[in-house]
Amino acid sequence: MEKLVKVADEVWIATARLHCRYPDRFDFTVGEIIQQAKSENVTAGELRPGVQVHAYLHCVANKAPNPGRYRMLFETEKGRRRLFKPGDSCHPLRGSGKHVPRAGEIPSVYKDLLHWYHHEYVRDSRLGTTDPILSLRGVGKEMWTDDEADAYVERLRAGW
Repeated sequence: MEKLVKVADEVWIATARLHCRYPDRFDFTVGEIIQQAKSENVTAGELRPGVQVHAYLHCVANKAPNPGRYRMLFETEKGRRRLFKPGDSCHPLRGSGKHVPRAGEIPSVYKDLLHWYHHEYVRDSRLGTTDPILSLRGVGKEMWTDDEADAYVERLRAGW
């Protein structure tokens, strides 16, 4: 028999399933996540009351922790969520919080979601992005020739 799944992991599973089912959608309403959790029936019983508060608050990276520090979801706008991605902004007190379930803590039927998350969802979000600092490399090089640079340095050093 598998261990009881943490409520935060149940919310992550429901949201991941929505993302897989509707890959063209950017985010989902909290109500859709709760309904999906109910449909998944991860705990083989009734939907636990904590699912709603986890989807609204406890799992949301960019909200102040109260008390959970999970980073499972990201609030895109009021009442809408998507899965958290590394690099998303988060509340400073959630910086080290868990953002994805551990493989040994979820039912084996959902382990393919972990592979999907790391190899498709997160990977796809990083394609085409560039580091803003590294992209500055070489900016302004056309402004200076070697002769102009030498003359500039000479002017700065004059009078020392």
